[in-house]
Amino acid sequence: MSSAPVVSIDPAAFWADPYPILAEMRASAPICYVPEIGATLITRRDDIHICEKNVAVFSSEQPGGLMNVLMGRNMMRKDGDEHREERFVYYPTISPRKVEKIWADLFIELTDRVLDGFDSSGATDLVPAYATAVSGEALKAITGLTQVTYQDLDAWSQAMIDGVANYTGDPEIEKICNAATAAIDTAIDQRLPELHKKPDASLLSVMTQAGMPEDKVRANIKLTISGGQNEPRDAIAGAIWALLTHPEQLDFVMSGAVSWQQVFEEYCRWIAPIGMSPRRIAVDHSYGDVDFEAEERVFFMFSSANRDEKYFSDPERFDTTRDTGAALTFGAGPHFCAGAAASRSLVGDVAIPKIFERLTELHLDDEASPVKFGGWAFRGPLAVPVAWGQG
Repeated sequence: MSSAPVVSIDPAAFWADPYPILAEMRASAPICYVPEIGATLITRRDDIHICEKNVAVFSSEQPGGLMNVLMGRNMMRKDGDEHREERFVYYPTISPRKVEKIWADLFIELTDRVLDGFDSSGATDLVPAYATAVSGEALKAITGLTQVTYQDLDAWSQAMIDGVANYTGDPEIEKICNAATAAIDTAIDQRLPELHKKPDASLLSVMTQAGMPEDKVRANIKLTISGGQNEPRDAIAGAIWALLTHPEQLDFVMSGAVSWQQVFEEYCRWIAPIGMSPRRIAVDHSYGDVDFEAEERVFFMFSSANRDEKYFSDPERFDTTRDTGAALTFGAGPHFCAGAAASRSLVGDVAIPKIFERLTELHLDDEASPVKFGGWAFRGPLAVPVAWGQG
């Protein structure tokens, strides 16, 4: 355990809204040990930016970590040459150039298809009907698991997210996660023969064709599903909700004063879909007047960094005109999110603008309950009931 000051939290309250306690941590104990989750939290943007690049100390290697145990050892849990080698094979599928050349047009097509399927009731919950569907259909294409449903991918993603965040050791959560990873293995088994005969641009095909060992292919597909479904899903639903609850910001983007990408970047700064990233202390180390012991667990709190008062004035305010350049939405250093270009394209270029283009007079459903958010490691709206005009 580190020498950092101890800060206790109410886990339920932290799940419901982590931002008030994170603000207190930044102000009075920016590096602190939280016994309820058994980790030392680093909450200020500069500290995270520095420490995340020091992989010799703040290591992604976590041999006994939940992600390795439940999902297999993927590139996110590797450092140095081992990480770079797998990333080199993985990255070409979702590089900015490949996103522009292949995936961008497909994202438009599948998003239009989802909107075409909306019924004539003039009302829906955007989380399952739009955000989940759009992110899932995109992920099916990118992973190569085109035979499954987007509901399958969403359920598997959530099960793995819950599993790797199961720091209290709930056996039911672990059971559900194991069932999800087994189902993904079955889906991979179904697709591999087809992709051997007819390779394509999907991750499953590209990694296999490059000769990556099958256990690594499977682990990296599971990694992609675990993060590639929930982050765009939560960003799509959350950003639409943010615009509907901040009409002045919607006016800015509709008038062309700000771009849809600015909406995406500011939303992800304001309410980070991925709130933290875990690390293992590889060797005894001192930083910021705190002594860290080898093998202890540290969480980089991206959600807190993105509201750091040193970089963002009035950080609790959703403001699409602000400079978000200092935000750590996709991390920093060697583990910067490989899927950043795909996420920006799908969410910022397509999914957010498309719904305002296609549905006239879109608004929150006044008769529904207020929108609630949940999560601190991963965070998004639980439901976003909306209605719109009829032609």
